[in-house]
Amino acid sequence: MDVTGLKSVRGGIPPRGLEVVLTDQFVEKGDRKPVQTDTIVMSNLGYFQLKSNPGVWKLELRKQTKSSDLYEIMGEMDRKLAHKTIVMSDFNGKFEMLRVRKKAGREGEELLSEDNASWNLSGFFGGKKEEETIHVFSVATGHLYERFLKIMMLSVVKQTNSPVKFWLLANYLSPKFKEAIPHMAKQYNFEYELVTYKWPAWLHKQTEKQRIIWGYKILFLDVLFPLNVKKVIYVDADQVVRTDLKELWNMDLEGAPYGYTPFCSDRNEMDGFRFWKQGFWMNHLRGKPYHISALYVVDLVQFRKQGAGDTLRATYAQLAQDPNSLANLDQDLPNYLQHVVKIKSLPQEWLWCETWCSDESKPKAKTIDLCNNPLTKTPKLDNAVRILAEWPDLDNEIKTFEKSWSQQQQASHPAETKDQHAKHKQVILESTREILL
Repeated sequence: MDVTGLKSVRGGIPPRGLEVVLTDQFVEKGDRKPVQTDTIVMSNLGYFQLKSNPGVWKLELRKQTKSSDLYEIMGEMDRKLAHKTIVMSDFNGKFEMLRVRKKAGREGEELLSEDNASWNLSGFFGGKKEEETIHVFSVATGHLYERFLKIMMLSVVKQTNSPVKFWLLANYLSPKFKEAIPHMAKQYNFEYELVTYKWPAWLHKQTEKQRIIWGYKILFLDVLFPLNVKKVIYVDADQVVRTDLKELWNMDLEGAPYGYTPFCSDRNEMDGFRFWKQGFWMNHLRGKPYHISALYVVDLVQFRKQGAGDTLRATYAQLAQDPNSLANLDQDLPNYLQHVVKIKSLPQEWLWCETWCSDESKPKAKTIDLCNNPLTKTPKLDNAVRILAEWPDLDNEIKTFEKSWSQQQQASHPAETKDQHAKHKQVILESTREILL
């Protein structure tokens, strides 16, 4: 099993947004801090998921937050507990039920409500002021898109003056990419972290890899990242950034949990492909724009506080049963729900795509996406060289880095046979293996 569940003692209704933390129980003496992971509880069946290695762990409510102020953990015979002890003996994961109840005299208070508006939202989830690191999330699968991903990351680092940390979905990255990324991070002075999330058994599962990836782009934004990450910018792998992302990071989303760029409407020859301008979508949107999902910024504090993830998952569970719905899952779902989960429409220059946007608007583009053109269907690599003047330099710089890194690897293991090298790579993979509690 791979999940942990939660239940409220009174009424059986899971407290949406409750912050829980998993900390290793026994640590060696010295300066090493305890390993810790955290997450929030979904309203969807009171589900939450945490990662751990084998060992003895403490499952508790996050300290100095509304969660620990309002709730307490209950054990057998309604005995109050400071934490619940979890013993992990293997890599198979396990199911654990956590029982909580509101503290005496606090029964009428809500964990997340408009009454909590006076709380400092930047510390509402986490209680810790974070350095101004720009957090960038992306996904990729296959050799071509991993190549695109490296170039996108390089463009971000070169354009952004603030520290950058990349969060990369580990599920489909190749062993070669995972082996190279620490060296690239050191070379270009950025941080990175590989994130993963086991698709919940209760949530309708996609079968096509592309649609699974689309699901990860939108369905788990509230639980993919540590709670002290207050904002994240998603950037498609096949995109080049031409400006400092701090500008987007600081943009006022006016209370919306996320911001997307609307599709350009410049090229008349594409009118037949603008499905949102007719039929169901035209009636449903009621004048609101249809946004593209290649780049978006997420205010994770507002996203979690408003329960946006729960709303997205619940609506997805209803619509995904129909194979004719959510054809473009990562775009259709947030656009369909924008009457409920507000979208801040970003200025058009934040995402330029040749398929939909005019040549005249290109010089103002802050990012350029290599989106497909249903009319020409030309390969993306051909488009990259033709559309992006900076592409050859970025591509050559990555190739130079990879060649240098490969030579360093060979120099450090001159006598290593192919079999030994394979075993060496396997050790690297096994040492980074994690399980989901």
